[in-house]
Amino acid sequence: MALLQIAEPGQSAAPHEHKLAVGIDLGTTNSLVATVQSGEARTLTDLAGNAMLPSVVQYQADSIVVGERAAAAATQDPANTLISVKRFLGKTQAEIEKSYGQLPYEFCEHDGSLAISTVVGAISPVTASSEILKALKLRAEDSFAGQDILGAVITVPAYFDDAQRQSTKDAAELAGIKVLRLLNEPTAAAVAYGLDSGQEGIIAVYDLGGGTFDISILRLHQGVFEVLATGGDSSLGGDDFDSLLVDYFKKQTGVSELSASVLRLFINKAKACKEALSQYQTVNVGLEFDGQSHKVEVTRETFDELALSLVKKTLRSCRRAVKDAG
Repeated sequence: MALLQIAEPGQSAAPHEHKLAVGIDLGTTNSLVATVQSGEARTLTDLAGNAMLPSVVQYQADSIVVGERAAAAATQDPANTLISVKRFLGKTQAEIEKSYGQLPYEFCEHDGSLAISTVVGAISPVTASSEILKALKLRAEDSFAGQDILGAVITVPAYFDDAQRQSTKDAAELAGIKVLRLLNEPTAAAVAYGLDSGQEGIIAVYDLGGGTFDISILRLHQGVFEVLATGGDSSLGGDDFDSLLVDYFKKQTGVSELSASVLRLFINKAKACKEALSQYQTVNVGLEFDGQSHKVEVTRETFDELALSLVKKTLRSCRRAVKDAG
């Protein structure tokens, strides 16, 4: 594997110094931490052997829970279980309401910035993101017997604006992590696939994640990436495909307004349905809420029709990026 060496400007890496630097994928849905040992990249796991950490934070009166346990509490405690907070970084409440519609949270303002009301008070997206980063930092330290972390390279969507990038840095600082560099996610993907295979030429990276979409046109020559053009939408991702199914469920069940707990139930069912449709042509979704029991049938064809407008939106970004790349 060919490696990229990262050093501070004006400094060179001393060969006798062995400090732990990690790479962090701070995702909308899941997050990961990895490092390189003996020239090989290694994804770090928790005690159960899981590499992916659900990007979910639950605030309880006397504790904070991150990951799988937090995700399991989402339906029972939707107001205090924060999911997909990456989508809220650097944004105002008006922008969120315009982009995402109904969400199972009560938004408020704290110190002039967006926050979410919880049992422990107002929590900003930056603060919630820092808890995810703390969990990843602890995982890395546990993997290397408490060795201090020099810093981290953190991936961000290529289409993140300055406010969103700064919010990511602020979250890392709160977590006690020095940011060595923010690396665009499509470039990180190209590093993994391009350098390892020794390919050269022009590469398009189509990155549709849980909360954001990026398209990057890159030129790879002799192990060096040149970014020719980027495009995308920081408010378009898998969560929006789930929202289409939530609206479909509401229409099929005749329900217009949902409580926070029922909305979270619908979102979880939509996500599971979407994933099942990758394997099956038809999925029957059971919805039990407020003393009612419904069964909604969703075919792959129906989902494709619902998702067509979002897919076309990504393709418009692709065409613009190709045009910008010349």
